[in-house]
This record gives sequence, structure tokens and C-alpha cells, in this order.
Amino acid sequence: MPHFEYFRMVLTRCSTCFECLDGARVRRFDMMEMTVSDMFDRKKTADGARLPMPADFSLIAGPCSAESLAQLRAVAAFLEDLRRQGYPVEALRAGVWKPRTRPGHFEGYGEKALDWLRQIRAEFPDLPLMTEVAVPAHAEACLKAGIDRFWVGARTVSNPFTVQALADGLRGSGLTIRVKNPVSPDLALWIGAMERLEKAGLKVEAVHRGFGLYNAAPYRNAPLWELPIELKRRCSGLRVLCDPSHIAGQARYVAEVAQLAVDLEMDGLMVELHPAPETALSDAAQQLTPEAFASLLHQLCFKHTHTNSDRLETLRRLVDEADRELIGVLARRFDLVRQMGAVKKEENLSVLQLPRWQTVLEQRTEWAQAMGMSPEFVKALFRCIHTESVNLQR
Repeated sequence: MPHFEYFRMVLTRCSTCFECLDGARVRRFDMMEMTVSDMFDRKKTADGARLPMPADFSLIAGPCSAESLAQLRAVAAFLEDLRRQGYPVEALRAGVWKPRTRPGHFEGYGEKALDWLRQIRAEFPDLPLMTEVAVPAHAEACLKAGIDRFWVGARTVSNPFTVQALADGLRGSGLTIRVKNPVSPDLALWIGAMERLEKAGLKVEAVHRGFGLYNAAPYRNAPLWELPIELKRRCSGLRVLCDPSHIAGQARYVAEVAQLAVDLEMDGLMVELHPAPETALSDAAQQLTPEAFASLLHQLCFKHTHTNSDRLETLRRLVDEADRELIGVLARRFDLVRQMGAVKKEENLSVLQLPRWQTVLEQRTEWAQAMGMSPEFVKALFRCIHTESVNLQR
């Protein structure tokens, strides 16, 4: 059977989903009576101005969890066809061990899943495989199974002891390992995890998957894009991929998050992909169908990252001048703040004058709105200014 034919099938809902690919428990996709080549014929549109996906852009895709040999075989066949279409598919991802918040939930098939991945390795020798490792025993078992690309999950990254144990277990192997951000928005913790692994001789890349804040609506995890951007600024040359699936939490938001990642010059995407997401044993809501993933890739818009435009350079010079003026205004403001602090000390007044601060915040927000500026931005800006003002008067 040709590889693309696997994606003409979907399993009926039953307790033994994906146990038999060619047997009675499979039927054709109603919405996917097409080959991967058919899907990408849509690329032949009139928007010739769109840039192609860069060759060094990494695409990693696959199910949240390895659930059966048939499931993995179908995904592998799809990714192989994408590669033949010229897409830079780096690896098939699949979870073997799943860290769950509470016991009793599906925790992955472990060694059984590794056996399936061994078979996939034999059938698709040119397609690298990748899975999550949390302890040295995981990495050792994966290497024996021929899996040599790993990622470290958000929960593992949050514990320096666990990361160090992994680093010691993989020391000197020279493998590539992707490091997801920790659950909390702690940039130092994220960088520290990568440093531990890098010092053990591993090639390290980062994966931005969002942060577990109380309210991340409409997403599952708050993107906090300023953190991966700051990471790239601090760690020059570090490749940072984005996991739009875990940020989004729902399949309908994955494409928009992926496009924003591209707009912010992330170096690749790590996307959860399942032949039949409604049957998935974990993260069903956020996994894309093959057709949805094909559509996402087709719609991604890449842009130039550099330009020699005279108009843009002129505007940048004007922005530089405005910034210099802005810093000068802030310096004058803080000088006045210091004088106010001296008066408060002389008159034995408290540093914080809450009614005055409330008036300032409301008034500046009104001024900003009248000038077409975002009130939320101006509030955040003046909270920072007020915090520094209080520090200067203490």
C-alpha cells in the first residue's frame, strides 16, 4: 500500500483503536479523500509574493502520545510525504512516558511504545524520531531503541536536580536535546536547564510552549512572547522553536499561534498531530488532523527579516530621535521625583500618596486614549514609572 494511502483511513471508535491498520476496524476518511500531493496543489495560488518556508526552519510533528503501531505508521507516512513536497520536516515526535498531574490517568505505553518506534525506525529509516525524557533511564531506553533526539518537558525543566541527573546520564553523547520552558515564567530557570545540558556536551535548542498562569484565556498557556524574545537576545545564536499546540490548548487556535511565532522569528514549530484526534488518549483537544496541519503549513506567511529600504531606515532614525527625547523626558521626570522625595522627608510625609497615585493613573490613561493609545499599555507603563519613583524616594 502506498504511504499516502494510510491517510485515507480512520479508525472506527472502539476500545482497540489503531490495533489493525488493514483490517475491519478501519474505514476511509470522509473528509480526506486526497493524497498529500493533492493537499499541496492548493499552494499554486496567485500570491506569488509570498516567501517560501526557509530551509533551516524546523518542523517537528506527531502525536502527543504513541498509541499504536498503526497510528505511528500513518503519521510517519504523512511526514515522509511532506518531506517529498520539500517541507523541512526534521522529526516525528511522540510521547512514550507521559507525566500526569494525578495518578490513574494515561501515562504512556512505555516500553511497548518503544517497540512500535523501533518498527517505525525500520520502515522509515530516513525519518528521525523524537520523544520526551525525564530521567536518565528514559534516555538509556530510547538510545537502545534507536531514538536519538529528545526533548525535556516543562515539568522536568522546573527541577534543577532532575535536569542535572539527565545531563549526567547523557554526558559526552553529543546529542541534540530540546528544552521546553518551565511551567512558571522564570527565564533564569529555563536558561539554567540549558546550561546544565550544554555543559554535559549536548547540543541544546529551546522550545517555547507557553506558561501556566491562572488566566491564559483564550489559550491553555500564556504565550508571554517577551520571554522567548528576551531569551534570544541574551543567548545569541540559540535556536528557539515554538510549540503552538500547548500554547493554544485547542486545535482552532494552533494556526494563529504558529503564525505569530513565525512573525516573531522563531526557528521552527513543534506541533501535535494525530490521525483521529477525537480518539487520542491525551491532549485530544489540541491535536491537529493531517489535513489541518497541511492547511496550517500552506497558510503560513514568511517575510523578509532584513531590508535595505531607505524609507524604513529614515523612519528608524526618527524613532531613535524620539526615544532619545523620551529618555530625556523620563530623566527630567525622575529628577522632579527626587526633589519631591526630599520635600516629603522634610515634611515627614509617607512616600506613597495613594489618592495622588490614583489621580495620576486615571488622568494619564485619559490623555493616552485621547491620543489614540492603548489604555492598558499606558497603565502598565505608568505602573513601572511609579514603581521606580517610589524606589527613588525611599
